[in-house]
Amino acid sequence: MRSLPTRRLAAVALTAAASVVALAGPAFAHVTVNPGAAAQGGYTAVDFRVPNESDAASTVKLEVNLPLDHPLASVRTLPLPGWTATVEKSKLDKPIKVHGNDVNEAVSKITWTADAGTKIAPGQFQEFRVSLGPLPTDTDSMVFKALQTYDNGDVVRWIDESKDGQPEPAKPAPVLKLTKAEGGDGHGDSHGVTASPTAAAHGDSSDHAASSDGGSKASDSTARTLGVVGIVVGVIGTAVGVLGLRRKTAGSAS
Repeated sequence: MRSLPTRRLAAVALTAAASVVALAGPAFAHVTVNPGAAAQGGYTAVDFRVPNESDAASTVKLEVNLPLDHPLASVRTLPLPGWTATVEKSKLDKPIKVHGNDVNEAVSKITWTADAGTKIAPGQFQEFRVSLGPLPTDTDSMVFKALQTYDNGDVVRWIDESKDGQPEPAKPAPVLKLTKAEGGDGHGDSHGVTASPTAAAHGDSSDHAASSDGGSKASDSTARTLGVVGIVVGVIGTAVGVLGLRRKTAGSAS
């Protein structure tokens, strides 16, 4: 007769632990841009990180829309085996000046399509690298709305913009934070438009700031993970303590 309450208590503890983990899981599964920050006016290389959230389908296409309210004169994709990248450009209502030259059009969309036999399978993720610049100096962030297509026809629209003081939306758009350039003109890599993705990734002062931010985001994710683990351990520990107390009480009564 004593074993029935014990089993029920253990089941409650395990259910609570599973619920905590389930609630924490989705926070790490968004489509994101990494590193999450770069210096205004500079050039940088970022990865659009795409996790496959479905247990029954695989990702076969990613579309990333670039904001034309803050157009980028130089956008280049890094070749990724098994994927074909298509870049679309749009005419600008107002030309922008880059290194003294007028730029009348800018990249408005990048689409990566999986080749035959390639996919992001359940439990996997992929990163799509892009070199960008020069980054705008009149805004503190850039929003890249993205669409993720699965091989069963489902399309997940990562287009919702987060607002200060409000909970994060269910399908947030990837956001690149822009910080003030350190020590000078804010133009980052002096070679600008001719910089390759590799050079942009390693030779630009903006990337040092971006890497630092990426580290802080990684630390934040680690902290949240450890917090979840702590809660689970606490729930289980409480259950074990109650079980021990019940056994001790039962032993004293006998």
